[in-house]
Amino acid sequence: MIYSSGSDYLNARAKRVMLFGMSGLGKTYLSTLLRDHGDWFHYSVDYRIGTRYMGEYIADNFKREAMKVPLLRELLMTDSVYIASNITFDNLAPLSTYLGKPGDPAKGGVPFAEYMKRQEQHRAAEVAATLDTARFMERAKEIYGYPNFVCDTSGSICEVVEAEDPTDPVMKQLSETLLLVWIKGSDAHTAELVRRFDRAPKPMYYQPHFLHAAWEEYRATHSVTEENCDPDHFVRWTYARALAHRQPRYAAMARWGVTVTAEEVAEVRSTADFDALMARAIDRT
Repeated sequence: MIYSSGSDYLNARAKRVMLFGMSGLGKTYLSTLLRDHGDWFHYSVDYRIGTRYMGEYIADNFKREAMKVPLLRELLMTDSVYIASNITFDNLAPLSTYLGKPGDPAKGGVPFAEYMKRQEQHRAAEVAATLDTARFMERAKEIYGYPNFVCDTSGSICEVVEAEDPTDPVMKQLSETLLLVWIKGSDAHTAELVRRFDRAPKPMYYQPHFLHAAWEEYRATHSVTEENCDPDHFVRWTYARALAHRQPRYAAMARWGVTVTAEEVAEVRSTADFDALMARAIDRT
């Protein structure tokens, strides 16, 4: 770890932290708190993915749909309108919409092959955006004068690294430049995440072998084809399994850093609270 003790962290002139874990457990809550109430630069990996690395894919998808409408087609062909996504830290809907869900096109589904192509695009984008963290730490300090830096990772980071491999390039860079912090949820949190996802299912990135196995099992157990598969039902069914799939991968990542609980995160109300929590997490590692 880049900090040898809790006091080392507290006395550091530049605090550098990376938060990871399932979406909905407090990564963005903490990052926003630090950004709004302290000298912290907030780097969102998801935002970087959607703007720098997936922005053109997303905009092109919008244009394909617009070309199906005669009026918009005419305007696009004459460069009379401009179509782009408006991704923000708080609204990543254009990215999720582009990733899509496999199944019945009448219900918003896309062919499985196209779905997997977009998944691979996201994997490459996430690796690149995560590796950009080091460069943004320097930019935050040199351009804006921020002494402290927090990286708010994508919930799927555990899918694009091999934390059991001590030579993994992404893990090596991250661990050499930031304090890696896993926000670990309880069984109760897991149940709530499933309920939340069930109310509003959204596309996510998963490892290819996991998705292929889930796709085959789902179609077999539900007796559906690619053409009549309900996209929302498939991603709901897959999400519950993904939580179990990701836990050991997050745990492997945590061995490169420290662990805090979602309950501890919920009690953080200030930058001082955050710093105290980080110091305790380091000292108990």
